[in-house]
Amino acid sequence: MILMSTTIIDEQAREAEIATIKQVVAAVEHAQNNELPDEFVGLFRADAIWTTGGGKRLFGRDAISTFTHQVLPGGMRGSTVSFEVEHVLFVRPDVAAVKVRQVYQTPDGSEVGTPLFVMAKEDGRWRLTACQNTSVLDE
Repeated sequence: MILMSTTIIDEQAREAEIATIKQVVAAVEHAQNNELPDEFVGLFRADAIWTTGGGKRLFGRDAISTFTHQVLPGGMRGSTVSFEVEHVLFVRPDVAAVKVRQVYQTPDGSEVGTPLFVMAKEDGRWRLTACQNTSVLDE
């Protein structure tokens, strides 16, 4: 019988959680690029908070849904967005602060953003909980 140290097991579990978190971030990218507001909104907790890149503060999934249904259909026309997870900080095993590099490609060029997604794991699923999108002035 081979015994693995708890450090290796913990590291493997951490890497598995990071992979799952990256899938959520990829789902955000997919929902935005394909203008799927219901898919986007479904990634949030019911009581989530979201501050848009333009500084609009949204409290709760219903407010996030209303805003997203107003701006997402047609909002990506001629543009694409990509997300790359740059860093994951586990505040607790079920809470993670996720720093993302976001690049919008538009007909006028690209715009870089740096969202912070605080995510919580509930019932085995990582959900967006408190998120803020911020532009990067110089990159």
